[in-house]
Amino acid sequence: MKELKFISRYVGRHGLAYILGIGALFAVDLMNALIPRYTGEITDGLEAQAINMDQIWSLILRILILGAVIAIGRFFWRFFIFGSSRSIEKEMRNDLFAHLETLSMHYYNEHKTGDLMAHFTNDLQSVRMFLGPTVITAFDATVMLILVLIQMIFYVDIKLTLVAALPLILIIFGDYFYGKVMHRRFIRKQQAFSDLTDQVQEAVSGIRVIKAFVQERKELMAFARINQINQDKNMRVVRLQALFLPVLDLIVGASSLLTLLYGGYLAIVGAISLGQFVAFNSYIAMLVWPMIAAGDCITYVSQGLASMSRIMKIFQEKPEIVDNENVLPIKNLEGDISFDHLTFSYPGEKHTQALSDLTVHVEKGSTLAILGRTGSGKTTLANLLMRLYDADPGMIQIDGHNLTEIPLKVLRQNIAYVPQDNFLFSDTLENNIAFGVENKDSDAVRQAAMDACIHDNIIDFPDGYQTMVGERGVTLSGGQKQRSSIARALLKDAPILILDDALSAVDTDTEEQILTNLKANRHGKTTLIIAHRISTIQNADHILVLDEGMVAEYGTHEELMAKHGLYWNIFEKQQLEKQLSEEV
Repeated sequence: MKELKFISRYVGRHGLAYILGIGALFAVDLMNALIPRYTGEITDGLEAQAINMDQIWSLILRILILGAVIAIGRFFWRFFIFGSSRSIEKEMRNDLFAHLETLSMHYYNEHKTGDLMAHFTNDLQSVRMFLGPTVITAFDATVMLILVLIQMIFYVDIKLTLVAALPLILIIFGDYFYGKVMHRRFIRKQQAFSDLTDQVQEAVSGIRVIKAFVQERKELMAFARINQINQDKNMRVVRLQALFLPVLDLIVGASSLLTLLYGGYLAIVGAISLGQFVAFNSYIAMLVWPMIAAGDCITYVSQGLASMSRIMKIFQEKPEIVDNENVLPIKNLEGDISFDHLTFSYPGEKHTQALSDLTVHVEKGSTLAILGRTGSGKTTLANLLMRLYDADPGMIQIDGHNLTEIPLKVLRQNIAYVPQDNFLFSDTLENNIAFGVENKDSDAVRQAAMDACIHDNIIDFPDGYQTMVGERGVTLSGGQKQRSSIARALLKDAPILILDDALSAVDTDTEEQILTNLKANRHGKTTLIIAHRISTIQNADHILVLDEGMVAEYGTHEELMAKHGLYWNIFEKQQLEKQLSEEV
């Protein structure tokens, strides 16, 4: 099966540990199978009065030695096999996370966070159970069954063994159907858990919106519905397990009944000894574990294979944005950017163009401002420049090289980006600002914070730069998050800086100070400023006005104002809004 082939590369790394663990498990099973035989010999000796105390003590000593070997063996098979399954779980979790980091934005647009989290928790736990308890259960049950049957056949009686084993054959057929049904039900159970996780994640992330719109009851009802579905799917699995285990007990009980009836008859007529009859009943009791283990093993296998199938789907996803064969050995970029008849549509929206026939040249060291209504393609332009999505070859060039000729890592290392959502990690402010650099320099962090006009706010916090921000920066205001993100980008000091509406939450005085600092610190470096307010961009070297993905106007502030076009209309509207707000 493809799932087993997939997992074999992980198991292979721990092959020696599995071999040692299985060896210890085999020794334990072998010792267990000998104990009833010694018990039978003592019983026969006592019945025939043909055994003395020295022989009894000798047999008891053997049983104690077997018990000690069993105890040591159990420690080693748990250490090697359970330890290996935990290690594989860790390795697979690392690989899964590393693979997710390679996937393109399109993948994350189509998959929910809660579903991905379920793969890291429930699915990997099921895989670990498959590689740990399942291996032990399957091997232990099989070896124990074989060893016990051998003892039953050769030490007691083959006919009695066949009669006692006859009901056990039914388990083979039951296991087959049980496994198929369990596999289907477990996949549905895991999907229900994914949906539940996603519901919780979205509710927690959006708790401020929920409270602001007084939608707590609505969200509670939505959660109750999905929680009920999750319970129903789990109960379908539980009910199947609850039905299967009593059936196993019934079959084992039937086997024990046949043993008592036919075995007792054989003992009465002298076909077997009393000691053999006692030993045989002990062996029948020992068969209970393999029968129960068979059900557990099928459960673990079904769940493990289902989870591996879900995880494999992620590993089978290929990143859309990768280095091409024609990549050049470029180490650094200078920042000369050209857009040549750039036309782009997002995946799945081929009939709707986000950008259409855009041609612009941004000289190294200059500042290009991009203005336009919502949905005009401003952020799309930034995404394409960073290759979060790919445009057709030749449409975007940096330093004369096609974007696909530049190694992806080099491209992104040479671009500092401040996105619209201003994402901050649940970490200290200092670590958030230093996120984009390899070696953190506290003095450089503070200088970047000063340039972003956030330093004064930070030192007012009780813990200063060591202040922990909440998840996604929830403990900071919108303006503080924006300025922290700007500081992060400034600290990177990349040849190309992209500010995507990064000053929308700051006041005009702070905005002016940040722009002044940018102009002083970005000399000789290229800057792209995406904004809605003309006050943010009017001093840029060139201004690009977009409208429905197309170039509406291009030029300096003075040139665009002289045209009395779209730019002029936006300017007049904003000036009017400013006057009205001042009057109020």
